[in-house]
Amino acid sequence: MSSSILKVRPKTDQVILDIADYALKYRIKSDEAYNTARLCLMDTLGCGFEALTFPACTKLMGPIVPGTVVPNGARVPGTSFQLDPVAAAFNIGCMIRWLDFNDTWLAAEWGHPSDNLGGILATADYLSRSRVAAGKAPLVMRDVLTGMIKAHEIQGVIALENSFNRVGLDHVVLVKVASTAVVTVMLGGSRDEVIDAVSNAWVDGQSLRTYRHTPNTGSRKSWAAGDATSRAVRLALMTLKGEMGYPSVLTAKTWGFYDVLFKGKPFTFTRKYGSYVMENILFKISFPAEFHGQTAAECAVRLHPQVHARVDDVKKIVITTHESAIRIIDKQGVLSNPADRDHCIQYIVAIGLLKGNVESTDYEDHVAEDPRVDVLRSKMICVEKKEWTRDYLDPGKRSIANAVQIFFKDGGKTKNIEVEYPIGHRRRRKEGVPLLEAKYKINLARRFPAKQQAAIIKLCADQKILEATPVHEFMDLFAI
Repeated sequence: MSSSILKVRPKTDQVILDIADYALKYRIKSDEAYNTARLCLMDTLGCGFEALTFPACTKLMGPIVPGTVVPNGARVPGTSFQLDPVAAAFNIGCMIRWLDFNDTWLAAEWGHPSDNLGGILATADYLSRSRVAAGKAPLVMRDVLTGMIKAHEIQGVIALENSFNRVGLDHVVLVKVASTAVVTVMLGGSRDEVIDAVSNAWVDGQSLRTYRHTPNTGSRKSWAAGDATSRAVRLALMTLKGEMGYPSVLTAKTWGFYDVLFKGKPFTFTRKYGSYVMENILFKISFPAEFHGQTAAECAVRLHPQVHARVDDVKKIVITTHESAIRIIDKQGVLSNPADRDHCIQYIVAIGLLKGNVESTDYEDHVAEDPRVDVLRSKMICVEKKEWTRDYLDPGKRSIANAVQIFFKDGGKTKNIEVEYPIGHRRRRKEGVPLLEAKYKINLARRFPAKQQAAIIKLCADQKILEATPVHEFMDLFAI
């Protein structure tokens, strides 16, 4: 056996080299990407502020050891906590993902690239405070926006053709990889150090998707991204202390990622890294629901006036959809908790039909106990439309189409309401931005007094001034 052991270290996997070179060297020239990143920053933080109204989320906030004091620690927006960057990354990542209301990327793999903000923002704040304390210039918010664009791109481009959910792995593996690359660069890592850190992100045991699916659906899906982005900060810091990397972690025979976790298949790519993902990111503006069900919720809300008073008259509800929605959120039977309900297209449609809206609190037990919800769910069937499945994967379209039609016992029926592109899609950006800004203002009001809200809104509305603002000064605006 010893004769088969390589005598020299293998070459670094090209996938890792490409990630490192992009994270280190690529210059983003797209004004649209930076403007969208600003909107993404606002929306992502706003989602976190709404989450802080839920005790299930706030119980996870704070330092690992109560009372820990960290010199030059990173702030957790909307709280009084100032933590080490690893703990701060978990806190921020947890709160922004808790309600499944932040941005989404849908392709062969789906996910939420703004999950990376936890590590990026915590690291940038920690670095800025440390630099100021040492008499050096801080990082500015343009550095944060650049990190966001690059993390979005790494996660999103890998996701275009490579499905981790089909091998049972959760998409947060891509949060960990993207955050690790970007954070290591922010910390001043060299090319070799970025490579080593990213390799360690791939080496880690990866999260199973079981906490997103029946019968194990649970709240871990709300903190898994915080865990991933905080792990990225930890790996980056370890690497900068000299910890080694693993150059063929993906391609090594028998023991590499491809053979162990990806059924022996190498990753495939259809485009190089640039700023495509941020420019095309999907915002969840109207409904805190799994994104494959966003347009279904919109259909249901439009049908609400015709249905809410006629629940007993409903014979059948047909949801026409695409394959990914059927695979991920088509659920029958008992839904055990809020994490189960916000990933069920039937539940989402039922709430929209009954209430004319879908809100974060609608997944709580007191709403789910309304017997009409399960009555409507029991009458729903999901049908795949092959054209929509193709359009979902078409890079020129990236639709997330759904239709809902109600059939009544007396033979009557509603129109078949179709929505191909949700309000947060790039094709509806002009329509969506004012609503996104309104969502942000509502979420700020949940946490801050009027004067503080006004200062935050004024800064976030000005691209140039925001980009030039030192990170620690930006973060201080959100202290409670």
